[in-house]
Amino acid sequence: MNNDESHSERDHKILGKQLDLYYIDETVGKGLPLFTHKGAAIRRELERFIVDEEIRRGYQHVYTPDIAKLDLYIKSGHYPHYQDSMYAPIEIDDEKFMLRPMTCPHHFQLYLRKPHSYRELPIRTAEIAKLYRYEQSGELMGLQRVRTFSLADAHIICKSEEEAVEEIGGALDLIEYVTHVFGLQYGKEYHYRLSLGDRTNTEKYYKNDEAWEKGESLLRDLLEKKKNKFVEVKNEAAFYGPKIDVQMKNANGKEDTAFTVQYDFCMPERFDLSYIGEDGSKKRAFVVHRSSIGAIERIMAFLIEHYGGAFPLWLSPVQVAILPIGEKHEKFAKEVYEKLHADGIRVEFYNENETLGKKIRAAKQQKIPYLAVVGDKEVESNTTTLEGRSGKKEILVIDNLLSKIKKEIKERK
Repeated sequence: MNNDESHSERDHKILGKQLDLYYIDETVGKGLPLFTHKGAAIRRELERFIVDEEIRRGYQHVYTPDIAKLDLYIKSGHYPHYQDSMYAPIEIDDEKFMLRPMTCPHHFQLYLRKPHSYRELPIRTAEIAKLYRYEQSGELMGLQRVRTFSLADAHIICKSEEEAVEEIGGALDLIEYVTHVFGLQYGKEYHYRLSLGDRTNTEKYYKNDEAWEKGESLLRDLLEKKKNKFVEVKNEAAFYGPKIDVQMKNANGKEDTAFTVQYDFCMPERFDLSYIGEDGSKKRAFVVHRSSIGAIERIMAFLIEHYGGAFPLWLSPVQVAILPIGEKHEKFAKEVYEKLHADGIRVEFYNENETLGKKIRAAKQQKIPYLAVVGDKEVESNTTTLEGRSGKKEILVIDNLLSKIKKEIKERK
């Protein structure tokens, strides 16, 4: 098999159709994917995984609206800097509103609802946020580049630069935990990029040379202490500060940013983000923007290609296929199906009038991790014959089958 064939077989656009995970309908619109129940199952697992892990690490998960007044994005600076990639304003009751391209202004306004003491900081506000960006038609690609996406976003309000650097380190620790769970290796499937600003480009970047120098130096020192090789790229920073990007390549070899951690010295001034210090005076806060698994759509694209569609058990849209050999085995097979389904296992019942061989081939084409076969001996002994992807077979009573599956799902191997 040559490299082109290998890449083609792993292309998430091809696998997404083959495995019936998502669909892009021209009537709905370009770059607006529709997720099937199978694709939605993967999304749901990713979202539950990261929300639970972030809450465990001290993040406060919130919900904020998908729309806000245009004034909010003028205040933040997003509208003048990102106007070309934002949807046109919507006029309602003589006011202009925008579909949000970012979450940070919403989180900052939430922070500003009341005064905060230094004792409360850092405050880590997180959200699986629905965002909208107008990507050019030629840039759209499957799930990797779309016009609406859900970002695992967070903004951390800190009381000092030192605390901000510590929080950036914590965000990178979270990202490295996530990549470990996904089975991604540093230097092979992903690497860090330090994205720098251009002091001379005042149209693209917030003007504060001293802050840029310090921010870039802080991030560079942090990466050097981690002892992972990284690259530095000019003119790739956010307009409000430098960032550490987690770069991955798709099946076609194109590199893209999957996750990001950003140091922000601009928004605290624009939004007057402050706290009451130990001496009782008002002090300027510091802000870290970060995404732990990036856009759900984009990480799905990377993972479809990384696994070649053969997801680990916990992420698989269908975890077990129940295969009765003949019509007389369907009653017991259905009982097995119902028991697994009632316990939250994503299970599919193959009761088509086909040979067992055809059922097995159909289930394997869908890359289902486990096939549970039910025939005469299984009905008689109240068992199933379970076959995994390795080809290894086990004869298990139903309770043991359930325990095995649940244990493997919990371990996320």
